[in-house]
Amino acid sequence: MSSDRRGREPRTVLEFLIWQQDRTYDELVSEFDRKARELGENATISARHLRRLASGERDGTTPVTRRVLQQVFGQPVDQLLTAWQNRSVGLIEPISGKTVLIEATTDRGMISMAANRARQFALITGQVGLTSDALDQIHEDVHELAMAYPQRPLSEILSDLVSVQDLIFSLLEQRQRLDQAKHLYFLAGVNSGLLAKASHDLADPHAAMTQARTAFMCADQANHDGLRAWIRGLQSLVAYWAKRHNEAIRFAQQGAEFATRSRNSSMVWLPMNEARCWAALGNTINTTAAIQRAEDAWNHVEPDDMDELGGIATFSRPRQLYYAADALAWLPSEADRAERYSQEAITEYSDQSRPEWAFGDQAGSYSNLAIARVQQGQVEGAAEALTPVLDLPSDQRINGIIKSVEHVHQVLSKAPISGEAQRLQEHIEFFTRAPLKALPM
Repeated sequence: MSSDRRGREPRTVLEFLIWQQDRTYDELVSEFDRKARELGENATISARHLRRLASGERDGTTPVTRRVLQQVFGQPVDQLLTAWQNRSVGLIEPISGKTVLIEATTDRGMISMAANRARQFALITGQVGLTSDALDQIHEDVHELAMAYPQRPLSEILSDLVSVQDLIFSLLEQRQRLDQAKHLYFLAGVNSGLLAKASHDLADPHAAMTQARTAFMCADQANHDGLRAWIRGLQSLVAYWAKRHNEAIRFAQQGAEFATRSRNSSMVWLPMNEARCWAALGNTINTTAAIQRAEDAWNHVEPDDMDELGGIATFSRPRQLYYAADALAWLPSEADRAERYSQEAITEYSDQSRPEWAFGDQAGSYSNLAIARVQQGQVEGAAEALTPVLDLPSDQRINGIIKSVEHVHQVLSKAPISGEAQRLQEHIEFFTRAPLKALPM
C-alpha cells in the first residue's frame, strides 16, 4: 500500500496522501482553488508546483498557500513535506474523504493503541497482591479522570486514561487476591468505558465499541450491575451518534435489567438514551413515554459506587434536561417543548463551578435551542443561540458537538431561504471543518 504502480516508495507524506486519493494533480489543483475560495484566501497553485512539493522541494510556499494546503490535506504543511520513511506499518484512516496518517503521538493514534491493548487483554486474561494504599491510589486516579472528563479537553487527559488502563491491565495479568482483583476489574471497566467515550469523541465508533466490550467483560468479572448498566448506556450513546438508532435502543433496553438491580442513575440515563433514538426515528409516542419513564425513575434511584465516582460516571438532572431537548429537537411538532427543555438545561449549565457542568452537554443544549428556534421560524434567534458553540476552540469540538451543529445545519436546509439562514449555514460549515479528530496533537 505504500508504493505506487511503478513500485517506488513515496518521497514525502504529501505524495503518499496524493497517491491514496487516486486523483490527478490537475484535479487536486481544482480542489485547492475551491478550498481557497471557501476560506476567502487569495491563493493559487499549479500542478507543477504541487508535484515539486510532493517530491520534497520546500521552496515557494507562501503562508496563504500553506494554510490552504493544510485544509485540503488535513495536516500541517511541515508534516506534509516530511520525508516518507516507510510508514506502511502505521495506521491509515479515511476522514472526510481524505487519507490521514495516524501516529502514536496523536490522540487518535493513542486511541487505536488503547483499543488494541483492550483487545489483547480480553484475549489473555486469567493468567501477588497490592497494598491497600496502592489500590486506593488507582481508585482515586479513576475517580479524578471520571470527574475531569466532561469538563476538560480530551487532549489534557487522554494520555492519563491510556496509562491508567495499561497499569490496571498489567496488574490484572498478575495474580491478585480475590477481593483486590474484583476491585481492579471494576476500575478497569470504568477506565475502559472512559476510553470508549474518548474514542467516540474522536469519531472512532469501532474503537469505542472495542473498549466498551472489554469494559463489559470487566464488569462481569467484578459482578457489578451498576457498571454493566453504565456500559450499556455508553454503547447506546455511541450507536446513537453513529446513526444506528435501533441498535442504540437495544443497548439501552439490555441495560435496563442491570440498572433496575443496581438502582443507580443509569435507571434514568438508559430511558433517556431510548428517547433520543425513538425521536430520531420519528416516533413521538415512544419518545414521550421514555422521557416520562426516566422522570419516574428518579423516585427509585439509590446512588452506588459508580455514581460516587461522579462526573461522567453518573447521570445528573442537567443531563436529563439536555437529553430531553436533544430528543424533542428531532420532532418539529415538539419545538416548543424542545425550547423549554433547552432553556432549562442552559440555565443548569451556566455555572462552570458546579460538578455537573459539562462543556459538551452545554454546547448540545445551545444547539438544541437553535434547532427549536429554526423550527419556530426564528433564524436570527437560532444564530444567537448557536454563537457560544461556534466560538468553541478546536480542542473542544468533540464528535457529539460536531454532530449537534450539523443537525442545526440540516434543519436550516428545510427552512425558508434567507440571507440569515445562509450565513448561519456558512458559519457552521466553517466550524465543522476543524473538528477535534482532525487536530494533529
